[in-house]
Amino acid sequence: MLKYLIIQLDDTSASFCHYPNKHQKSLIPLEVLKGGVVWALKENLMVQFVYPDYELPKDYLDVIDSIDHIDIAHDHMKADVSIFDGVHSLSTLKTSVFTHAILRITKNELFNNIVGVKEAFEKQTSLNIVITDIDTFNDTDFESYKKVLTELSSIVEKKIVSNKQVNINLLSDRLVLSSMNNCNAGVESITLAPDGNFYICPASYYCEEKCVGNPVNGLDIPNEQLYKLEYSPICRICDAFQCKRCVWLNKKTTGEVNTPGHEQCVVAHLERNASRALLERLIQSGKIKTDMTIPEIAYLDPFDEIKR
Repeated sequence: MLKYLIIQLDDTSASFCHYPNKHQKSLIPLEVLKGGVVWALKENLMVQFVYPDYELPKDYLDVIDSIDHIDIAHDHMKADVSIFDGVHSLSTLKTSVFTHAILRITKNELFNNIVGVKEAFEKQTSLNIVITDIDTFNDTDFESYKKVLTELSSIVEKKIVSNKQVNINLLSDRLVLSSMNNCNAGVESITLAPDGNFYICPASYYCEEKCVGNPVNGLDIPNEQLYKLEYSPICRICDAFQCKRCVWLNKKTTGEVNTPGHEQCVVAHLERNASRALLERLIQSGKIKTDMTIPEIAYLDPFDEIKR
């Protein structure tokens, strides 16, 4: 069931996931914005506005303020969710506290600047890390990522032991989840783009995939059942609950929206295993009491297990 309408206010709106945005400005027409707000009200959806890197006209802000919403924007703008792009933005993360921060970073930036990432996280209570080129991981990268997770795990453990609030999606999400908590684009969220059409997610718009309706004629998602977890035979029995299962990456790497690629699966299971090790240490030290267990597994990609 739909819960969110994401409204891209401009082609240059901040990216909050794996996809790249465009560099040429194209502001959403005011009437399209109004139509999107009305449609969200009729469908009883929470609206998430994704802002460009410039101040909007007052008449746009008036429409935005006419409905309950969440603001997603670049780190230098006031927002509910702040987006940080790359290593160069870490200085802001180190000096200011953001309620919800998303750090978009390449694998090499993460591997080569883990000290900076750790320093930034020391000040934050919540940090979501999005690796923008996850589909390019190789075996060497997987080993590097294991080391990164180990170093980040020490910070999470230290904060939990000190009774401090902590959330780093790569590790702490799996500690509190008992079922899949994924991207869910096309199921729980849909995107309204500046061209006035609906798309499965912002990436679908930027990659010029086919639209799935508009606020005037309504939503029309071909084979919409394929976006649901129950129609993903591998994922529905997987317990890497924190995995994004990004439908855009799925389609990019396997050609199927409900089937993740090898890279996404291995990364998710490395995170799962790091969370398992962290949970065991916390339980053994007596710092937390929980009935939750994360069983040990002998594979990193469920497809490899099926082939046996």
